Amino acid sequence: MCARGKDAMSESSVHRTASPRLPPVLAPHGAVLLRSLNGLLARWLPRQRWYAGKGRPLGSLTLVSATELLPCGTEGHTPGLLHLLVRTRPTGVGPQHPAGAPEDDCYQLLLGVRQVLPPALAPALLGRPTEGPLRGRAVYEALHDQRLAALLLERLRTPGRLGDLRFERTGSAIPSGLPARALDGDQTNSSVVYGEAHILKLFRRVSPGVNPDLELPLALASAGCSRVPPPSAWFEADSPDGTTEPMTLGVLQPFLAGSTDGWQLALKSLALRTDFSGAAHSLGRATAEVHTALAGALPTTVLHRPQLEQTATDMSARLSVAAAAVPALRPYRAGLSRAFDALAEHGRDGGTFTAQRLHGDLHLGQVLRTAGSEGRLSRWSLIDFEGEPARPLAERCLLQPPVRDIAGILRSFDYAACQNRAAGAWGDAWARASRHAFCRGYAEAGGTDPLAQPELLRAFETDKAVYEVLYEARHRPAWLHIPMTAIRRLAAGAHR
Repeated sequence: MCARGKDAMSESSVHRTASPRLPPVLAPHGAVLLRSLNGLLARWLPRQRWYAGKGRPLGSLTLVSATELLPCGTEGHTPGLLHLLVRTRPTGVGPQHPAGAPEDDCYQLLLGVRQVLPPALAPALLGRPTEGPLRGRAVYEALHDQRLAALLLERLRTPGRLGDLRFERTGSAIPSGLPARALDGDQTNSSVVYGEAHILKLFRRVSPGVNPDLELPLALASAGCSRVPPPSAWFEADSPDGTTEPMTLGVLQPFLAGSTDGWQLALKSLALRTDFSGAAHSLGRATAEVHTALAGALPTTVLHRPQLEQTATDMSARLSVAAAAVPALRPYRAGLSRAFDALAEHGRDGGTFTAQRLHGDLHLGQVLRTAGSEGRLSRWSLIDFEGEPARPLAERCLLQPPVRDIAGILRSFDYAACQNRAAGAWGDAWARASRHAFCRGYAEAGGTDPLAQPELLRAFETDKAVYEVLYEARHRPAWLHIPMTAIRRLAAGAHR
């Protein structure tokens, strides 16, 4: 599992219990509670953007824990707030299948409970249970209720336990009474902004272990790196089996008001036909600073022949899976495989590469540029250190070459240029200039030029492009031409 900083881990080392606890109003009715919500959740869960089981019929739900953050047994207009952890199991998986296996997912739900639902909250309604302790009351997505969302901030301001939940905070100031607004753009998680001061990210699909989006920013804050907003507070729950690390449920961080993500800046630059190399250069420096701080704060290793050969084998396996699913990829398999073969050959020739903890899913949408004030220059920050949420937590915590993050940014430059079809040849030149400027900035701040490791860079770029082909084919077929443009170039051995 991921390891949090030593101080933070010692603060959170408490006894874990295997049996879920229920609050007083629900304790006598635990089985009835879930049965009464089962139909509502079975219809509602698969429609959520963060639900990972798309295409797999929902077979069953198991209650892992239930905690009343506000009493749900009150009458009148006072809302209740219920925190649930539920485990889903797809249709066709029998009862003998061990809970917690890869086919199962555990989700965090925050449900509001009201006798009378205000019209403004009607779109958030899940339904009204016909039995159980919440019978006849409106059950709805609580994050859309400003009053309930604000309560989460108050809980995070006060460390301690409530049921199976444990709230922690650093010494950072957290103002009280900030207005709450839920963001609508997240795909795999949910976020709430409090005033212009803080943002709370709630992890919807959770598993035992410290989420990298808490672990890595804590480590970077301890190392004095200011490129990443430091956690102000977080909360977690006991693991279902009571023996492993707790599950990270949410992280509160400073909100970078007035910032714009790199993707929007890149698209604007392409639309206006302005040079982006200065911004790319400074982004390269910022990325190198974060990598250097992570390498100093957390363990590193050196990849030798066995690890490089295994990396190449894994990349080839992902190519085979993608080619089986996307016929357009098949004519390029041989050319793409040469990049992986070259990586393995580098290892056989005695070559090595350093590996460390990384962002894991770095692209232009994961970096923010905040405008300077009073003559100060604008500044890049990196956010969302969760990695690829679809990957198992242990895999997201593996030590890997920094070039994986670099390849993600370089592919993102290409994505922006291809997404703006009107840019044509000018867009290709824009992408090349941005890529080289980023690598120069990275080399200046990090001491290593990504372009000086061609075997590694080409292999990771190719692996990323293959991933993009499979993703677009499944989720955004109209965008498939974007990674396929890179596939043709990479298969032919051409370089930017």
